[in-house]
Amino acid sequence: MKRIFSCVVTASLALSLLAGCGASSAASSAASSAASSEAASSAASVVETAALPDGIYTAEFDTDSSMFHANEACDGKGTLTVENGQMTFHVSLVSKNVVNLYLGKAAEAEANASDWLQPTTDTVTYSDGTSEEVYGFDIPVSALDTDFDLAILGKKGKWYDHTVSVRDAVEQAAAETPADGTYTCEVTLEGGSGRATVESPAALTVADGKMTATIVWSSPNYDYMIVDSEKYLPTNTEGNSTFEIPVAALDTALDVTADTVAMSTPHEIEYTLTFASASLK
Repeated sequence: MKRIFSCVVTASLALSLLAGCGASSAASSAASSAASSEAASSAASVVETAALPDGIYTAEFDTDSSMFHANEACDGKGTLTVENGQMTFHVSLVSKNVVNLYLGKAAEAEANASDWLQPTTDTVTYSDGTSEEVYGFDIPVSALDTDFDLAILGKKGKWYDHTVSVRDAVEQAAAETPADGTYTCEVTLEGGSGRATVESPAALTVADGKMTATIVWSSPNYDYMIVDSEKYLPTNTEGNSTFEIPVAALDTALDVTADTVAMSTPHEIEYTLTFASASLK
């Protein structure tokens, strides 16, 4: 936010001050100017450090490129999550051609591999009803409505500089639980290595106002899931691992843990599942 201060002094008043006050007037003016500068600096500091209240928002993702931007299915937007005053912006891109991001310049990226942002596998649904898997990223954001450097790594191993910003954040209204019945709902999986996926849309059942989703994994190697500290076992014995889990709310990331036995020893892996209310059928 910019504040513009204007001060108009008539010529006669200026002459009077110069004649009657001399050096004293100059000192007073300097003090006033210093106080104004300090106040302006303080205000700017408040603006820079102010954060949105904790919550989930929809925000615009502005970029300097027609090749690097939010997927068209997302209408140029992404999801901004504010937790404990820290902001993270999730954006689904147009394909899987961007494999890593780096907060900074391309020239600095190679030397800071531990800071590369890793992709998630997102499923987007277009206006014609078709779906596609693309890469998405969780981007830490220090300030809204402010340009920042974000380098991208393509499949060919070359880094490119870009300038982006996250703007016009609007808090998402809590989605209402649908009426009792059976539905399908698009679900987005995030977390893990990015290799695992779940079937989308997923079956969603609402009974007595409580939602239960049927989650079908892309492999048969998950032997249990944990949701809200409760363990859930597969509902099938053949084929890809299938679970029925409770869903607390739509349009809100649900923290889950899934245990895989695909490795030499079982591993619990943390994921999030987000069920899109707009896709309910």
